[in-house]
Amino acid sequence: MPSASRPQGRRERNKQQKLERITAAASELFAEYGVDEVTTQQIAERADIGTGTLFLYAKSKGELLLLVQNTHYSESLERGTRDAEGITDTLDAVMAIVRPIVECNRTQIENGRTYLREMVFGDPEEPRHNDALMITARTESAIAAVIGRDARIDEHEAATLAHIVSAIMFVSMAASVNLAASVEDIAMDIRGQIAVMLPGADSGHT
Repeated sequence: MPSASRPQGRRERNKQQKLERITAAASELFAEYGVDEVTTQQIAERADIGTGTLFLYAKSKGELLLLVQNTHYSESLERGTRDAEGITDTLDAVMAIVRPIVECNRTQIENGRTYLREMVFGDPEEPRHNDALMITARTESAIAAVIGRDARIDEHEAATLAHIVSAIMFVSMAASVNLAASVEDIAMDIRGQIAVMLPGADSGHT
């Protein structure tokens, strides 16, 4: 019945609008100050909602970071996947997917490293954490599809290699030794490690 569906539609729109305001507020504050220096109260105030309402959408600051970064990472993955479609060289195509993710992770270094820690140690039952894991799975699928273009590599091997690439990315981006490393430094480090695994790959930058 139309009269019954309209209020539900308004509620859903209101919820979506609040979520968008929360995401925008958290994104701005995290980018400006870093996740460690921002409080949930500041995010609530900028989103123009109460702190209690904020916790209906995310139970902790870590979940808020996941909410923000999941959006950025998903956009980076989509961009990289599109770029990889027009690249014939396997290693170059893999790096077309990898590089935007590295750039996203290094936009604010501590935020990026905290995001990776939340992915590993966060509550797997929490929806934002699950979304992050799904992005990782989508990344591996995109990389496996690129690696699988090589007729010498079967589907199972491509999936295994993609999983290893994902692990290489994670360690390179999260490692304390790379705190001062640039996007280019990390991308080249990842490229060199991937090149060892792929048949006929050249680790040199092309």
